[in-house]
Amino acid sequence: VRWFRNGQEEAAGVVSTGLIPNGDWTFQTMVMLETVPQSGEVYSCRVEHPSLTSPVTVEWRARSESAQGKMMSGIGGFVLGLLFVAVGLFIYFKNQKGRPALQPTGLLS
Repeated sequence: VRWFRNGQEEAAGVVSTGLIPNGDWTFQTMVMLETVPQSGEVYSCRVEHPSLTSPVTVEWRARSESAQGKMMSGIGGFVLGLLFVAVGLFIYFKNQKGRPALQPTGLLS
């Protein structure tokens, strides 16, 4: 398992768990890259293993500042909307407490 940043192999910040037994005579390992992503950088994880016909590479692109800003705006809007709904429900139920229950009207009453 190897990590790359913008096509260059990363050695600094790579942390591995070593081999971990699964309990069924197979093993796993976890290899992480500890870094602070910078906008525009491309990170790749490449796995080579005898069971694979060719290496598997997974790519991840760091989000731009504007994408993070848009996400934070969306989350903020959602939280604000929930706050308005909660306040509205509080006011509604508070006003309902003081009113007497309506008596059913009809032919039999």
